[in-house]
Formats: sequence, C-alpha cells, structure tokens
Amino acid sequence: MVTLILCFCCNGNFYAQTSKKIDYTSDRTLKDENKYPGAIILSKVTNQVHFIHEGIEIWCDQAIHYDEANFFKAYGNVRMQQGDTVTMQSKYAEYNGTTQFAFASGNVKMSRPQSSIETDTLFFDRVKQQAYYRSGGTVRDTASVLTSRIGRYYMDQDKYSFLSDVKVTNPKYTINSQQLDFYSDSGAAYLYGPTTIVSETSTVYCERGFYDTRGDVGYFVKNSRIDYENRVLEGDSLYFNRAKSFASGTNNIKVTDTLNNSLITGHYAEVYREKDSVFITKRALAATIQDKDSIFIHSDTLMITGKPENRIVRGFYNVKLFKSDISGKSDSIYVNQKKGITKLLNIGNVPSTSVSTKRTPVIWSDNNQMTGDTIHILNNPVTEKLDSLKVFYDAFLIQKDSIEGYNQVKGKELTGLFVSNELYQVDIIKNTETIYYSRNEENELLGINKTLSSSIKILFEDKTIRDIYYYKQVDGTLTPPEEFPSNARELPGFNWRGEEQLLEKSDLFKGEEPPKLTKIKGIPLPEEQEDFFDETNGEPSLLNENSRLTPDDLKDTKVDSLGVPIKKIDSLLLDKKKKLEKKKKSGKGTTKI
Repeated sequence: MVTLILCFCCNGNFYAQTSKKIDYTSDRTLKDENKYPGAIILSKVTNQVHFIHEGIEIWCDQAIHYDEANFFKAYGNVRMQQGDTVTMQSKYAEYNGTTQFAFASGNVKMSRPQSSIETDTLFFDRVKQQAYYRSGGTVRDTASVLTSRIGRYYMDQDKYSFLSDVKVTNPKYTINSQQLDFYSDSGAAYLYGPTTIVSETSTVYCERGFYDTRGDVGYFVKNSRIDYENRVLEGDSLYFNRAKSFASGTNNIKVTDTLNNSLITGHYAEVYREKDSVFITKRALAATIQDKDSIFIHSDTLMITGKPENRIVRGFYNVKLFKSDISGKSDSIYVNQKKGITKLLNIGNVPSTSVSTKRTPVIWSDNNQMTGDTIHILNNPVTEKLDSLKVFYDAFLIQKDSIEGYNQVKGKELTGLFVSNELYQVDIIKNTETIYYSRNEENELLGINKTLSSSIKILFEDKTIRDIYYYKQVDGTLTPPEEFPSNARELPGFNWRGEEQLLEKSDLFKGEEPPKLTKIKGIPLPEEQEDFFDETNGEPSLLNENSRLTPDDLKDTKVDSLGVPIKKIDSLLLDKKKKLEKKKKSGKGTTKI
C-alpha cells in the first residue's frame, strides 16, 4: 500500500517537478489586478510579444501572462513554432507551461513539411505530440486535400486519423469514407467503413482498404468492387492501379458486363480498362443471356477483349459449353458476339492425328453427337436464335438408336441448320459413309443400311432422324440385322462420348477438384485510440484555472464541437464482435468491444 501511495504522489507531481518557467519578452508590460489578478499584460509596440518554453516559441500581438501559474493567453496574429517542423497560426491561443497543453482558435493553421491542418479550434498536447480537432478541419497534403469533422494528428508517426464525413479531394479522384488513417510522409491512406473512390473513369467501393494517394495504387479487402464504364469487378481482394488503368482480383471474383448482359466468375482476374479486356482463371466461367436462355462457357482460362459492341471471348484448355438445348467440349473456344459465331477448336487449331481422340471438339444436342476437328456454331446476332453449325475435317454425326446401336454419318464437312433452336437438317459432303438402323412405324427394326455416297442430306423431326437422302455414287444396301455382323456396326473413327455430355449447369465442373484459394493478406483494424483528454491517470488537469476552456470542454461526448452526433463505425464494431465470438468459441477469454 505504501508503495502505491508513493507512486501516486510521484506521478501527481511529475509536471511540477520537471516543468520550467515560461520565458518572455515584450515591448510593453502592464498590470490590471482588478481585471486580471495575478497576471501581467504584455503587448506589441514594434516587436511582437515573444514566449519561449521547452523548445517551443510563441509570438503574438498581446498576451495575458500568469507567471506563477506558468500559463498565458495570446491574442492577435498568434504564431507557435516547435523546432523547425511544426508551425501553428491562429487568432487566439493559450498555453499551459506545466502540462505543455495548448489550445488555439480562430483561423487555426498548423503546418508541417508535408502537410497542414486548418480548423476553427485545435487542441495540441506537446507531451503526447498530438493535435486534435472536432469542429471540422482541412488537411492539405502535397497531392490531396482531406476534410473531416473529427481529426487527430500523431506527430511522431506523421499520421492523421479522421472520423465522420471524411473526404479526400484530388485532381484525379475523390474519396469519401467513414474513417481514414493517413500518413503524410508516404501519402498512404487506410480506409475503414463504407468508402468510395470516385473518378471520371471508375468508382471503387470497399469497407476496408488501402490507397496510395501519391502512387494512385489501391488494395481493397472487404465487400470491394470497382465500377468501370461497362464492367463491374468484385472479389475478396482487389488491386487497383489508376495510372496503368489496371485492376486485378483474387478469390470469388465476379466481372459483370453491364451492357452485354454477361457475367464472368473465377478466382483470379485481371481487367485492363483502356484495352477493354479481362483475363480470368481458376474455375473460370462466363455466362451470357441469349434468346432468353443462358449460355455458360467454362475453361481453365478465359479472355474477353474488345469494345462492348464487338466483344471477343476466348477460352483455353478443357473448354465446356452448356446451354439448355446444346452442350459441347473442346480444347479452346472463340466467340465473336457481333458476328454471332462460336468456334470450338482443338489444340493449335490443326487437324487431329486421330479423329477418335477426346481432344476433338464435340457438340451434343439431345441424343445427337457431332465431332470434328473444328466446329462453328452460328446464331442470328439480332434474334439471338441458333442459325446453323459447321463441322470441318472428319465430321462425324452419331445418334443413339431408340433401342440398340447407333446411327452414324461421317464425311469431310458437315452443315447443320436450326429452326427455333432445334436441329432440323444436316448436310454432309465428301466421302460420306452411313450406318442407319431402319425401323417401321411400330419401331420394329427392318434392317441396317450401310451406304457410301458423295453427299448426304438428313432431315430431323422431334430430334430424331426422319429421312436420309444420298446423292451421287451411291453404294449401299439394307441388310437384315441378323446378317449384319456386330463388329461391322461401327464406322472407322467411331467414338461415342455420351458419358461426357453436359445435361445440367453443374456438369461444367464435374470431375474437377475445387481450386486452392490464395490466402488473402488482410488489412488490420485501426488501433484502439486512447482518449485525447485522458485525466484518469492521476495527473493534474491539462487546463489552468484561468483558461477560456472548462473541464467539460475536454470531455468526450456523443456530439462533436458543433453539436453534431458522432456516428459509430458499425462495420468495425461488427468485425470486433466476430473476433470476440471466435475467441469465446475457442475458449480463449473475452475482449472489450
């Protein structure tokens, strides 16, 4: 107990034991015990009144100095100078030499080499080396102007902490934030709570992020999105480079094309605004509305380039295509939205060494399968309905028979025509071969027809073959099924891939392991701030009894100096609550929110 009392007494007398008397010079010195008991009146004649104390100098036109109390009030053209780094100007100021606490009001401006604060009232604690305002202030940096209702400046870190209606104005953009920490030396800004960064070419939103106000580079990690003229980028983590017109995203990425009704998802993306291009990988998926239906393209990597009216989509490696009435696979894909053409290509866009290889592009429509070295699907750009398809090099059409076997047609090239998005005619030319299971109206098998010809026309009805027409150099007969050998019922190159057919959207990812997501480097919550006016530690009051201020003026209230309610940082409180709940679950105790 004795030890505690001694510590308390020593702490309480700290200022009294270490503080020095304020030195001053003045052209004129007066006394008025009736009006200013215990004080002297100092005033300017030729030279301003000059005070010196513990590394700070103050000049003013007139002052009321309480020598015994080590305190003065300064009036008119007040200027404070701390070393060669801090200068403060105001109409009025007061200084307590015992606590080294200063207060200034009236057109206050505090200047540092990299920045300045302008406000109506400013508190300056020289012991803590901190300045504070709560009636609105403006900070001017080498690149930007920052305003807020509440601000605090940490001189040792060259750091500003802004609260309530924070706004950063730069010739290139404007930032509006709920809370912002700004480092004047580097121009680094840490953003907390709902924040927007608005420019002519983009709008950034985040609830936690970092922005380099001089390098124009940003990093955003909570509920983040970047809006360009016709694209919106969202993700767990976003990087933004204004000078290079570049943005990238990591984990749970969404890129929305607002003009072309399309959405791209994945887990890593790069967006180049000036080139109007997007690169996306890690479970990449593009979805586009076409004829009131959605087309989905999935591949290892997707690239989207070109202006909105002429978008080009390219997909590379393990491409899968799905629409309610058609699906397909290929090594790569090319889509020209303006021309309404989709190309399914094999590796290198050269003929395959084997037509049976699973790398060969394939299209399924109901129970019809078409393969070839290259497949083109054409739709009407105006109506968005399927128009036709073309298969080049080793075209092969297979349709599963209603009971057994497969109807097969192969040739050099294939052209299919659609009506109301349904295949109704197929033409195959050059060295065509067919195997066809001929049935009567009762669906009884009459025979198997194997035919060679120069070209073939096939007509479909209800998605099944209705008629086949052979042209020129026809060589074939209808053979009873019992006389047609089983080992001859498949044409050379036959490869039925029905088990690969995509029947629903989820099949786009069938057989694929979910990607391992990158660990996001977060941005920590702002440090817990001690109260600027902390008088709970046994130290004497910051104020002198002769101060214009009262102890109530130093209390933290729910309103600022203008009487405006101070908003709580809801998003930050929510984060802290989540941490608290996590600690409770792990049994590691509790923390205060």
